[in-house]
Amino acid sequence: MDTAKATFLSSYSWHHTSPWFGGLSALEMSENGRDMTLLNDRGIILTARVSRNGATVSNIDITSSARVLSSKGETLRGVAGDSEGMAISKDGSVYISFEGIHRIARYNRGDNTTNVLLHPDAFKQMAGNGSFESLAIDDSGRLYTMPEKGLTADGRIPVYRWSGRAWSQPFSLPKSGKFLPVGADFGPDGRFYLLERAAGFLGFRTQLRRWDLSSGMPEDGTILLRTRSGTHDNLEGVSIWRDAAGQLRATMVADDNFLIIQQTELVEYTLPD
Repeated sequence: MDTAKATFLSSYSWHHTSPWFGGLSALEMSENGRDMTLLNDRGIILTARVSRNGATVSNIDITSSARVLSSKGETLRGVAGDSEGMAISKDGSVYISFEGIHRIARYNRGDNTTNVLLHPDAFKQMAGNGSFESLAIDDSGRLYTMPEKGLTADGRIPVYRWSGRAWSQPFSLPKSGKFLPVGADFGPDGRFYLLERAAGFLGFRTQLRRWDLSSGMPEDGTILLRTRSGTHDNLEGVSIWRDAAGQLRATMVADDNFLIIQQTELVEYTLPD
């Protein structure tokens, strides 16, 4: 497996007094590097603006928040509201992935309702708390997702792709030790990025891998980042963007699980091209 080193920029501990704040599991950074859309795992979608002192995040202001609703406009309760992944297309369409009741849905900004996409029988067989943490969308508008837990017969991570009409399972990715997929994105370079997490007694480890999917069946890819236990909190969401200097950046957010012993953390690294 190839390796290329990411460079740490900053880590920001984010606090807010709203009772719904926490559990952040997905984010999308705008091209300007200031405006973010985020999702938590209790069905709250929010926008925020990032301030920086040079390359370091210095403040984050929440600019809006809304509760994700069912197609009938009802609150998603219990496992039905376990929203985990998010992807935003070039035309602004928002898609959300859910665990518990395994599904992918399109989110309607106007009334906050969601419309569930058709899904194959394979989705029904996934682990209750181990399905769609990751969701990404390519430049053609195709969605990509994978289970956090559950492998193919040959021990690889199955990747599911939505064409706009149907799901397929066009390829799989090699598993990497104890790391599990929790976030994904396509960068402005067109390559696919996978954020992975491993939990242990001393805390969480983070890994970020990258692939060029144009070659067909992806193999090992490139490891951009692999941290020691406790370097960061429970990083679950990732967004890849290019800053004003033309440098690739990975912005990642930690899910604090609404626990006082954890923190909501926004972390940034620069990435090699």
